[in-house]
Amino acid sequence: MKKSLFLTALSLAILTGCQNVGSQALQIEKQGSFTVGGSYVTHKGTFKQENFIAPEGQRAYGDFAYVKYQTPTNAKKYPLVFQHGGAQSSRTWESTVDGREGFDTLFLRKGYSTYLVDQPRSGKSNLSTKAITADTPWASNPMYADKTFWILSRMGHYDSHNQPVANAQFPAGEAAYQAFQQAWTIGSGPLDNDLNADVLTQLVDQTKGAILVTHSMGGTIGWRTALRTDNVKAIVAWEPGGTPFIFPENEMPKITKARFEALSGAAMGVPMNEFLKLTKIPIVLYYGDYIRVGSDNVGEDKWGTELAMAKQFVATINKHGGDATLVHLPEIGIKGNSHFLMGEKNNQQLADLMADWLKQKGLDK
Repeated sequence: MKKSLFLTALSLAILTGCQNVGSQALQIEKQGSFTVGGSYVTHKGTFKQENFIAPEGQRAYGDFAYVKYQTPTNAKKYPLVFQHGGAQSSRTWESTVDGREGFDTLFLRKGYSTYLVDQPRSGKSNLSTKAITADTPWASNPMYADKTFWILSRMGHYDSHNQPVANAQFPAGEAAYQAFQQAWTIGSGPLDNDLNADVLTQLVDQTKGAILVTHSMGGTIGWRTALRTDNVKAIVAWEPGGTPFIFPENEMPKITKARFEALSGAAMGVPMNEFLKLTKIPIVLYYGDYIRVGSDNVGEDKWGTELAMAKQFVATINKHGGDATLVHLPEIGIKGNSHFLMGEKNNQQLADLMADWLKQKGLDK
């Protein structure tokens, strides 16, 4: 092929690729990464070069968050800070398992700066000042848990040949299944959601105002962060659960028990003056499909108890003058979504739904 023809073909291929991932090329003003928070511990003794691999006198660093950020041209005032869920990382918000745009670039196209967080002791933040303990989530490596994760996340079921069958919105096929399973991470130290909230608070304070977008076990980190700083301007929580919701300590909710009781939705109490901070900002919670207390499917049953807890959480916030909304997607005609709905086939529709809510709350300026 002649050089000019090759370049023309290459240009066409690039243009076609751009059209496949968005209506036009992204215009990024700046991007990069950094760490926030963290600490270190020093081993006793004195460092000596003749024994330079020994720990004596050396520090162990850890407990920070890794943050990747992008700012589009003419960015809106408040960035979106994305907090992942348990055993996950910032990959939650990046490309989908079938190669489409995730919430990261979908919202860049909508004019929002995006900050993608790997929480302490997870993903690219996998240094810890504390050793792995028996209660460190998913600390076993390798993790023999593909069926556990698939079922608990309501992605689908397994057929008579033990092959995964995806639910309506999750991309079908072995490649998508493997991509989903390869997104999990193991903890490098004990799960500490107060530490996670402390570090996320530092990030939010650096931005001088941000909208938190959380998923699953990251939900409790979002609630706790809003108790620590006035710089959280709103919270969008995608299927929060797996860790406690926040309630006034004298108004604790009813616990709906799952068939496997340890999977039940949970709550923790805080003083009323702390809880009232959640009434000062708009909050929206989104839940997908296949959620039913008492289901024979352990994931559907588990998330039924979380949805029951979420309804009480929203009602309690609003009872005290707040602005909280719970959206159960099947009730508004959006069906077939699992627990990882931000990466499913209709994620553009869900991003638009979230963007409409942000506009309603005056947060799209």
